[in-house]
Amino acid sequence: MKKYFSIQFFARVIPLCVVLLPFNTVSAQNKTDDAKMDVFVSGLMKKMTLDEKIGQLNLVTIGAPTTGSVVNKGVAEKINKGAIGGVFGIWGAKNTKEVQEAAVKNSRLHIPLIFGLDVIHGHRTIFPIPLGMSATWDMDLIKQSAHIAAKEATAEGLSWVFSPMVDIARDPRWGRISEGSGEDPWYGSQVAKAMVQGYQGASMKNADAVMACVKHFALYGGAEAGREYNTVDMSRIKMYQDYLPPYKAAVDAGAGSFMSSFNTVDGVPATGNQWLLTELLRNQWGFKGFVVSDYTAVNEMQAHGLGDLQTVSALALKAGLDMDMVGEGFLTTLKKSLKEGKITQAKIDQACRRVLEAKYKLGLFDDPYKSMDVAREETDVLSVANRSAAREITKHSFVLLKNDVQTLPLKKNALSIALVGPLADNHRDMLGTWVVAGDWEKSVSVLEGIKNVVGNGVTINYAKGSNITEDTTFIKRLNFGPGMISIDPKPSDELLKEAVEAAKKSDVIVAVVGESQSMSGESSSRSDISIPEPQENMLKELSKLGKPLVIVLFNGRPLTLTWENGHATAILDVWAPGTEAGNAIADVLFGDYNPAGKITATFPRSVGQIPIYYNHKNTGRPYSSGPTKFKSNYLDISNDPLYPFGYGLSYTTFSYSGVKLSKTKLKGNEILTATVTVTNTGKYAGEEVVQQYISDPVASISRSVKELKNYKKINLQPGEAKEVTFVITPEQLKFYNSQLKYDWEPGEFVVQIGTNSSDTHSASVWWSK
Repeated sequence: MKKYFSIQFFARVIPLCVVLLPFNTVSAQNKTDDAKMDVFVSGLMKKMTLDEKIGQLNLVTIGAPTTGSVVNKGVAEKINKGAIGGVFGIWGAKNTKEVQEAAVKNSRLHIPLIFGLDVIHGHRTIFPIPLGMSATWDMDLIKQSAHIAAKEATAEGLSWVFSPMVDIARDPRWGRISEGSGEDPWYGSQVAKAMVQGYQGASMKNADAVMACVKHFALYGGAEAGREYNTVDMSRIKMYQDYLPPYKAAVDAGAGSFMSSFNTVDGVPATGNQWLLTELLRNQWGFKGFVVSDYTAVNEMQAHGLGDLQTVSALALKAGLDMDMVGEGFLTTLKKSLKEGKITQAKIDQACRRVLEAKYKLGLFDDPYKSMDVAREETDVLSVANRSAAREITKHSFVLLKNDVQTLPLKKNALSIALVGPLADNHRDMLGTWVVAGDWEKSVSVLEGIKNVVGNGVTINYAKGSNITEDTTFIKRLNFGPGMISIDPKPSDELLKEAVEAAKKSDVIVAVVGESQSMSGESSSRSDISIPEPQENMLKELSKLGKPLVIVLFNGRPLTLTWENGHATAILDVWAPGTEAGNAIADVLFGDYNPAGKITATFPRSVGQIPIYYNHKNTGRPYSSGPTKFKSNYLDISNDPLYPFGYGLSYTTFSYSGVKLSKTKLKGNEILTATVTVTNTGKYAGEEVVQQYISDPVASISRSVKELKNYKKINLQPGEAKEVTFVITPEQLKFYNSQLKYDWEPGEFVVQIGTNSSDTHSASVWWSK
């Protein structure tokens, strides 16, 4: 790009050297880099016309729509005119390079485009859905998955990914719960940081780094009734305490961009909400990147009732939105609004500067083709190493929900298995939701995976058994893409008969059932979150045979599994596992890996319990046990969840000692240590996620019954015991009070440590200021 600009370009700082430099030196270097960027961007903007500045604020899609019904037109002409700042919906080194060349060679100022894509849980090599990834409780693995995704995405010309989604979700009816890390703000914050670091690396100028786009800002997971795109309405305390922390953690991790959400915040759509995009994100949190709208979210403020396209576009720009995705409201109305005095030149310049700064940070002015390498595409995409890593990471995401009489692991020889279910010999649904560039034909089915792992040692009697669903209206809604779900030409009773016959001649039944990929994700809210009826009918018939029944569960959300929990011998939740699905599932079923995953979203017994989450507030008439009058409870069911937050079994068993505190009275900034001894009391080596919670029984406002504050993942051999110690400081005691002040109050605190949020040991401590 030197030939296009008479501006000196500066050497990149070697990441290792930055790590080794003293803090003050690094800080000074950052200031120097910012100063150089400011000089560069200011010089470029002096050359830009008003139309070119507005053009930088325009993000368009090429090809089929991904999350909406709008596709941009006349893209080539607009690129030549400098009327486009970024493109998404295209990938591949050859494809992106052709489009980039048009911008660099044909536009007046040769400003490169930024290429983005929905890279949610892998680009070509697909990892488990994010809700499944969060069940690993392993930030190193989560970070590694993001880095591999970035490596593959950059090899295909991308520099920007619309991920991570950090929305807290407490309603499993909401389809996009699959795309986040569950219900806990502290844990969600850890995942947010790991994902941003994995994507962006030591420097976004590196060839294998992308810019993260944190979404959806904000509160998107709080949609009423779990219905997609619905209203969100909550108090400021609830926002700050429960929903905002993961976004803030992403800012602190250095995320380069944010995406606004579709919902309202305090009655104002997020995309045009000045308090949210400017006062909170920039002024309070110090965010320095740029904000892009979600798909046509600017235009959709009209349906919220805020005015015509010109009005809402001006509102969004003034609020702090920098880039308009697909809708082109900025492109077609901002010039008119400027002339009429409805916006200022300073606001346009501010947004343009932020977009140009992002391109500078990515090194696109140094080399607009830096990630468009056909050779890298051959070596770095869907490589043996990437698939091997995916297989290993995927195993860690599985959660053993039930395992009566040690049914699992299965033996690798002298065994016959009835492998049944519509997801057993299925490739498409292995990947799950949000796999824009993923190739389902390259995924490993469960049937293939078992054959790969056990060879001829096990007899497999396969039968499909049922359709995923037979509700034709439901199928029409699910099939937003061709061939996603269809009804087998065989009659359903014949399919069921085949499954029963396969089971009769087998020692154990492995039923692979659950949700298809389009049943969860965006625009996939469900009012009934049970396993679809044809599959459940098959399970009920199989259970009558009295043979061990192992359910391998595919799901993008917590499901209501009351019948399954009561009748299946074992349940292994594998979420939507990704490219290496079958291999990883077989590894766990046959004991090559002992599952250690823990759920990060509560499983209800009934949809009537929703919203349900572990860190709820207490009431003046708290529920204790058993349905009873005049308490906060349901009369017709058990009020406890089916599986609580943090729950997950192992092929081995663990015992916990009581909690031992270093002190029982502390003052000020003293440090407390809390210790438990965990012992592997079973026959298998295994990992355990030891979870630490804190309760604050007396405070100035009503507090949650408990809050996760830390965890440690340990590995124990049979009979081995380890002391696990947590360091607790006043920082872990802080909360937002009624004045939104983040602080702690003196008094009693209860430290709880255990295997999940419902099964803990506790000890009390008095902490004064």
